[in-house]
Amino acid sequence: MKLTYQPFELQLKHTFTIAKFSRTSTPVILLQVAHEGHTGYGEASMVPYMGESYETAHAFLAKVDAAEFKYPFDYCAITAYLDSLAPGNPAIKAGIDIALHDLDGKLQGRPCWELLGTDPAKMPVTSFTIGIDTKEVIIQKLKEAADFKIIKVKLGRDNDKEIIQTIRSITNVPLFVDANQGWTDRKQSLDLVYWLKEQGVVLIEQPMLKTDIDSNAWLTEHSPLPLIGDEAVQRLADVEKANGVYHGINIKLMKSAGMHEAKLMLDKARELGLKVMIGCMTETSCATLAAAALAPQCDFADLDGPFLTSNNPYQLPEFIDGKWVLSDKVGLGIVA
Repeated sequence: MKLTYQPFELQLKHTFTIAKFSRTSTPVILLQVAHEGHTGYGEASMVPYMGESYETAHAFLAKVDAAEFKYPFDYCAITAYLDSLAPGNPAIKAGIDIALHDLDGKLQGRPCWELLGTDPAKMPVTSFTIGIDTKEVIIQKLKEAADFKIIKVKLGRDNDKEIIQTIRSITNVPLFVDANQGWTDRKQSLDLVYWLKEQGVVLIEQPMLKTDIDSNAWLTEHSPLPLIGDEAVQRLADVEKANGVYHGINIKLMKSAGMHEAKLMLDKARELGLKVMIGCMTETSCATLAAAALAPQCDFADLDGPFLTSNNPYQLPEFIDGKWVLSDKVGLGIVA
């Protein structure tokens, strides 16, 4: 088993702004795990606000002994091994996990989605994300999103209604809203939720600070729309904590440390009766295909990473009628 990797700077088509951050690119580590003539590909997308970087990734990878990845893979043992090397670092752990799943599929001659028990026919539509921006840029972004059936809107500043009104002047497609912890007042937030419902919003992600459990739970109790925990839900242990605080959770591979734990989180959420969204950071086709392998098991999908970037190193997977199409190619189905 041989592990190799290299840094890659993933460029965004537009400056990406959410409630508290802006950026124009994302540091990525592209990984490969080779075994018996096959190579599995993985990706760590390290958005800065999550605390990972090239430096932390290289420091973590220097501790990894690929001899620990014995085939057939025991993903629980591998996850425990990676967690034993250092706390945190979920994105670089996800990169390794994704590469191992891709390799696993290639060694078995089967697609990853099949190994995970997914029915491709149940693929949900994925949303296209509009970051906080000027009216002119938002209109330009909407033109780029013409093929999408759902728009995801970043809110959380003092011009939330203006952004929604700009979008509604162009399109009437359903909307997801992500406040990224930007709302602070319970009553004002609830009033805004009711207004957003009237504007055709389907759900709202992480309305208030993840640490303000009482306010999020109060808003969830009174909200006419599903509220989805995102920043508050990182790994498996957080799913049970979300029960009663949110209507559902947003699973991202870069938070969950990969596909294995994402599947465990999904199953736990179903057990608790929580809705499930599968989301992404700004990612290449590699991590997108990894998440898409689980997407048909979820209620909602926000897997638009490759559409927001300008230098995706892999071929764009097939995308029809607002949905990713899972192919019969072995592993993740990545095409360079």
